[in-house]
Amino acid sequence: MSKVETHLDIAGPVGNIEAIMEMPTGAPLRGVALVAHPHPVGGGANTNKVVHTLAKTFLSLGYAALRPNFRGVGKTAGEHDEGVGETDDLLAALEDAHRRLDDPECRLPVALAGFSFGAYCQTRLARRLRDAGRAAERLALVGVAAGFIEGARVYATEAVPVDTLVIHGAADTLVPLANVLTWAEPQNLPVVVIPGADHFFHRRLTLIRDIILRAWRK
Repeated sequence: MSKVETHLDIAGPVGNIEAIMEMPTGAPLRGVALVAHPHPVGGGANTNKVVHTLAKTFLSLGYAALRPNFRGVGKTAGEHDEGVGETDDLLAALEDAHRRLDDPECRLPVALAGFSFGAYCQTRLARRLRDAGRAAERLALVGVAAGFIEGARVYATEAVPVDTLVIHGAADTLVPLANVLTWAEPQNLPVVVIPGADHFFHRRLTLIRDIILRAWRK
């Protein structure tokens, strides 16, 4: 699919938010896909290969794909805030996308996608949107940070809607699959497990793409 890529500077709660916006051409927009990257302290950025895969996948589905950088990454202002300020920034980026893209008569549907720490932040944003009466169309969470992660922290990941797509690697040693199953079980939430995949889904990126395409095209 052909696209137009724009690098944006968005006004956020503590200053500039650097972002990449990719727009499909030749057809009406299906919605906005907000894509969140992994932990910035570990080198996460909006150019991460899983995040890039998520953006390309949603672009192929007809969404405008927006990839902001979290605080302290690239030209984004501020310091890492353990998911609190990052959620505020995701909301600010989404509101900016609505101002740029919405028809005056209609707010575009929103897909929330994220990888690792970014997926954790998207569960927080989804809760805020639901509480405001503006629930996201659907979530796609890859390698979601949940529970105790050695060397990091305990992630109290929010509950999500039952149609959320959760993808995890069976061989993930950073966020063990058991953590995600423990989070998902009380919600009766299915988890798509990719055999042999580590946390970064080396040589498995096309599987992530194909799983999302199948789920969104139903």
